[in-house]
Parts: sequence; C-alpha cells; structure tokens
Amino acid sequence: MSECGTRMITLNQIGYPVDGQKIALFTSSESEFKVIEVISGAVVFEGRLGNSVEDGASGVTVRKGDFSEVQQPGQYRIEQGKHRSGAFIITDRPYHDLQQGLLKAFYYYRCGVELTEEYAGPWSHKACHTAEGIVYGKPELKLDSSGGWHDAGDYGKYSGPGAKAVADLLLAYEMYPSALLSPIPLPESDGHTPDVLLECKVELDWLFKMQEAETGGVYHKLTTLNFPGLDVMPEDDTAALYFSPVSAAATGDFAGVMALASRIYKPFNHSYAQKCLDAAVAAWGWLETHPIVPGFNNPSEITTGEYGDEQDLDERFWAAAEMYRATGEEVYHKAFEQLAEESFPKYMLGWGDMGGYGSIAYLLNDKVDKESALYLSLQEGLLTEAQRLLDQSRQEGYLISLKEEDYIWGSNMLVMNNAMLLLFAEHLSGDSSFAACALDHLHYLMGRNVLDISYVTGFGDKSVMHPHHRPSVGDNVDAPVPGLVSGGPDRGLHDDYVVEHLQGKPAAQCFADHELSYSTNEVTIYWNSPALFVTARFNQ
Repeated sequence: MSECGTRMITLNQIGYPVDGQKIALFTSSESEFKVIEVISGAVVFEGRLGNSVEDGASGVTVRKGDFSEVQQPGQYRIEQGKHRSGAFIITDRPYHDLQQGLLKAFYYYRCGVELTEEYAGPWSHKACHTAEGIVYGKPELKLDSSGGWHDAGDYGKYSGPGAKAVADLLLAYEMYPSALLSPIPLPESDGHTPDVLLECKVELDWLFKMQEAETGGVYHKLTTLNFPGLDVMPEDDTAALYFSPVSAAATGDFAGVMALASRIYKPFNHSYAQKCLDAAVAAWGWLETHPIVPGFNNPSEITTGEYGDEQDLDERFWAAAEMYRATGEEVYHKAFEQLAEESFPKYMLGWGDMGGYGSIAYLLNDKVDKESALYLSLQEGLLTEAQRLLDQSRQEGYLISLKEEDYIWGSNMLVMNNAMLLLFAEHLSGDSSFAACALDHLHYLMGRNVLDISYVTGFGDKSVMHPHHRPSVGDNVDAPVPGLVSGGPDRGLHDDYVVEHLQGKPAAQCFADHELSYSTNEVTIYWNSPALFVTARFNQ
C-alpha cells in the first residue's frame, strides 16, 4: 500500500450499525466535515473534529469526527474540503456479508477435496494432498492424512493452530447463535446443522487423524519437508507428507477443542459428540502419563513452520476446563484447580498462549460455584485485563489496544484476539463499553487505520490485493481468494521485501500489500477465526 493512495479520512470501509457510535478519523488540518448521502448528494450532517492526538504507533496526528447522529439507513461518504472518504453503508446489520465471507474463507482453505466452481467460483481447484503421510522417524508407518484446512499461505496443517481456529468458531456459535444461522452455502448445507458447525467438522475430522491410536497423543503437525514455491497450486504440491512427532501442546489443544466440540455438536449429532469426547479423554490420558514433556522442535529435516511451544501448562489448563465443562467430573475440576495455581498467562487467546480459553471455559461453566475464590479470581483477572485494553485503546489515535511494541508478526491477530477478550468481558460484566471498544478494533481491521486499507481480501473499497497465499498467487485469477485476514503491520521487518521497502517506517505503517511479504501479508485460519467471532457479535 503506497502512501500516495492513502486518504486523509479513514473509516470502516463496510459501514456502521444504525444505533452504534460512528467515528471517522482524520489526518488533515481542517476542523469541519460533512456527511453526504451518496445517491442524492444531500448533506445530512455537519460536524467538527475533536482534539488532535499524536499517535506514536502510526506516526501521524489524528482527530476524531463523530457522526453518530446519522441513523437513517443508506449509503454515505464524508467530505472535508477537497478530501473525501470512500462510500459506506449505515444499516441494522452492516457486517452480515463480511461475516459470511470470513466463514466462507475456511471452505477455500479446505485440503484433500476438489473445490468445485459451484461453490468456489473462479477460485476452484482440484483435490490436493490425498496421499498417505509418513510418520516421521517410522518410515514404514503411513497413515491417512487427507482433509482439514491448510493453515496459512502454505499447505501445512497444524494441530494447535487448527484447534484455536475451531475453538473461536465454536465459541462464536455458542455466544451468538442467531448471527450464524444463514447458510453460506457449503456442499454439506442441510438446513439442519448450521454451516459454521459443518465447516468446523471438516477440521475436526482431520484432527482425529492426528491422534496416535495407541497412546492418545497428538502429532504436532503434518507438512512436507520444505515449503513449495509461492506459485504452486495445492494439487501440484506432491512432495511426501510427514506427521511430525507428538507434542504436549498439540495434545492439550486437541483435548480442549474436542471436549468443547462434544458439547456443541450434541444437539445435532449425539454419536459424533461422543466420538469427540472419547478422543478428548484419550488425549487427557496421554497428558496425565506425560506430566513433563520437552517443548516441540522441528526434526532436523523439516523446515516448515515450527509452531514451537516451550510452555504446555496453558494447553493443559484449557483441556482441564473443557473436560470439566463437558463431563462434570470432579477429577478434571481438581486438575484445573491445581493448574490454576501455576504461573502462566491466563487471559491470552493466541495459538501459543491458550490460557485464556481455559479461563473462559471455566467462567462460562454453569456447574461452577460463582462465589468460589477461584471463579472470582479468574473473573477479576479477565475484567482487569479487558479494562487495561479499553484504557489503552482510549489513549491511541486509532482507538485500538495495540501499543507501538505490539505491532508484531500477525499483529491483526492481536487486534482481533483482544477484541474477543473485550467481548467476553462484556458478557461477564454487562458493560457495553467493552463491546464498543471491540467494535473499534473491527473498524481498524476494515480500514480505519493509518494505511487506509481493509485487511480482509475482497471486502472494502481498498482491500488487500496481493496476500502471501499460494492459491491466490498461482491461480491466474486477478482477485485474491476473498475473506482472508492479512497479518498486518510488523515493526520487526521480518522478510526481505519489507527490509528493502519499509526501513524507518512507524510501527503501524510496517505493512506491504505484496505477495513476497510473508511477515506482514500472509493469511491464516487463526487470524480469520477471531475476526469471525467479533463480527458475529455485531451481526445478531
């Protein structure tokens, strides 16, 4: 994204809810602005900008323009002298199509099946990665490895990140079911089971294949030895696949998400729910018999994404909470209580820090004594962290919770994970200010940022066009696969392209909409999943 293409009025490029706060951000020196109804050209609102905020992370001075008084549904734009914004809508549910696109993206990530033109449009491709995979270190042992979702811009499949993505989607359905009733549609759509659960089943069915039958442990990942070229389509990636060794982190994540799934699927498919719970119990058994396990490291021959994780207390914590919620058995409650005494992050929602999922599972559990010291401690801790995010957002020019040092590889995951935590705080406290702050994070993702770019492919009038995503590069279709969340600014400049082009940029401007910038413009399932959760909250 070049600076010359950046507008001086930035906003959510989709639009705003009728009854919600509506703020655009301005970097010009003028003080007044107008809201124009697009079709008639009529001025429907005139306002003045607020005080200037020096935004260190973005390197610009920002002023807010509040036009919340505009509540008539329609299409609008903002003008300020010679400057104008893109067009946007005001309606009751402005993010319905966005939510559908974020969910449909998981269909495009599917592995092992043909994506037909009927459902994939121009982004169709043949079935891929259908060969058996080799268990690393046991070349004679080959197992069915097909199915699930590609993890990111490459074709690897990873147990921990996959579990995080599924958990976000299942929690979105549990928290906001009315938002997730519309079919996408999918090939499996049946008018009975919501599409979000049908799509999650694709990944859960693959995760079953990652569980070692004789032990209950879970293989860390399934990849080729090395990444294929950037323009290689999935069906042309025919190198041998390898199951990397079992890890405690993957096994804990597996136990957590399978126990969660057993609850969610029970009303729709009792036998499938039981299969999930049985798999979770087996994984928990492995964790009990392996209390101290070294963190995962790539075998020497494998150079694909490691997803190394030296700390497995958080995954065990999540697993215990979900097992207790699914079964009500005190053995899991006691294990959770013991793990809660250990020191590790308990309110983070990243693939490597899953403690937040454990705290949330416990706080949402109806079986728990709401007056117990542990419940009250976890509730206070989560609300304190949410308040910190809220306070931080109010200090930043672009109204999100990231400090300058938080613009790391995958910063947009932090943006959306923080928004998720804010929404859980809203649920626990009833305080709507947490939800308003979460919506500000969605506004950032959808264009109200210093680069004036929607970080979701295919949504917004200036969206990411060149993601580091092999199918989008290799398919000879000009538009990228839609609905993919880009990683976002990374002040660390972790790839050669940004090292060459972004030296000296402020943190929030360290982004390149270029296929070679894997550290800023790659896409992944677990960046899409929290974005869908947040969008669902505002699509009820």
